[in-house]
Amino acid sequence: MFETIKNAFRNKEIRKKLLITLGILLVFRLGCYIPVPGLNRATFGDAIQQNDFLQLMSGITGNALANGTLFALGIGPYINASIIIQLLTVGIPYLERLSKEGEEGRKKITFFTRILTIILAVVQSIGIIVNFANSSGSINTSLFFNSTWFAGIFMTIAYTAGAMLVMWLGERITDYGVGNGISLIIFIGILSTGGLSILTELEGLATPQYAQHLLSLGIFVALTVILFFGIVYVDLAERRIPVQYAKQVRGTKMYGGQSSVIPMKITGSGVMPLIFAFAILSFPSMIISLFWPGSTAQQNLAIWFSGSSPEWYGRVIYAVVMCVLIFAFAFFYAQIEFNPDDVAKQIQSNGGFIQGYRPGKPTAQYLKKINKRITLFGAIFLTLVAFVPSVAFSWTGSQSLVNVFSTTGILIVVEVALEFDKQLQSQIMMKTYKGFLK
Repeated sequence: MFETIKNAFRNKEIRKKLLITLGILLVFRLGCYIPVPGLNRATFGDAIQQNDFLQLMSGITGNALANGTLFALGIGPYINASIIIQLLTVGIPYLERLSKEGEEGRKKITFFTRILTIILAVVQSIGIIVNFANSSGSINTSLFFNSTWFAGIFMTIAYTAGAMLVMWLGERITDYGVGNGISLIIFIGILSTGGLSILTELEGLATPQYAQHLLSLGIFVALTVILFFGIVYVDLAERRIPVQYAKQVRGTKMYGGQSSVIPMKITGSGVMPLIFAFAILSFPSMIISLFWPGSTAQQNLAIWFSGSSPEWYGRVIYAVVMCVLIFAFAFFYAQIEFNPDDVAKQIQSNGGFIQGYRPGKPTAQYLKKINKRITLFGAIFLTLVAFVPSVAFSWTGSQSLVNVFSTTGILIVVEVALEFDKQLQSQIMMKTYKGFLK
């Protein structure tokens, strides 16, 4: 990857795109440190750390949510809106038609996604500020004429505007930079959170307990290399199904007679099943925290159904439900990403066939069987990713290093880095390829 980046900087046009990407990401990180007036950051951050889902969102934003800065919501509302629109595309015929209309349909879907992003940003701002900030007493109403309503309205507008600005920055990276802007913003947010945790551990080397901190860092680096190697190995793995195309004579020319493959990745659904499962598991805790903070129900939920429960049975129940949801969403998302019937029809219409299977329904049934097997292994892999990193990093004996990578963070970092490398390589190839006539 370092060789790819070095070659990219040698090309003037690609170098310009890289500098634009780095500049926009720098603007995003600066926005994560711009404070919003009227909020006690320390008290608000403590309230956020008590909710698992909001703690995950804070990690994705580079701790901007815990600090209550301008970009506190980060890219979260846009991600949620994109997921909702994508799911509705499957069930609503109008959106399904738009998704098949090319560029014009994509523009309309993007417009709907932006509108839904604004709505979700307003809802999340109100929920977080009014219920968390107000209940924890972290709002300073003296700056707003001692009016809680005025303070809440101002902060809601500020956080909604920040979320829309982050969405705009991500789209500018996609249009004028390199790679997917939304993915890169999530990527840089997770790395920033990890960097702050590692910096905290490095500061411990100047204390009398430097040997313990040094050992923790050594174990952390070794485990990170092993986990990254395993994730990259599985992420690049794919099942290639050979397809043979029969020769066809049209007029005086002969077409076909070639062979190709259908690549089916083990992690075709990416990190989406993990995000869905974690969001659903965190939903009861968030609702109780919003409406009944400090109640007996909240305490019982923390004991009976939590990944950090003090009782073993609470952690076991949480883990079992998490595994079931990951498997369910993995198979659900596999049906959305890969439709065997459509693929079989496309192969048949182009005069192709899979050796040993007749075109049409037999081919579709074969593809369904392969897709289910691959999805099963992908779901098992995602389940391991959900639990192994936190358990492995706990061996370091440092709580700050345990929080470096969240449940989905380590997988997001690897996938975005691999995709960014592929984008750079493709652009380098396009700029350096001279054609066969030169």
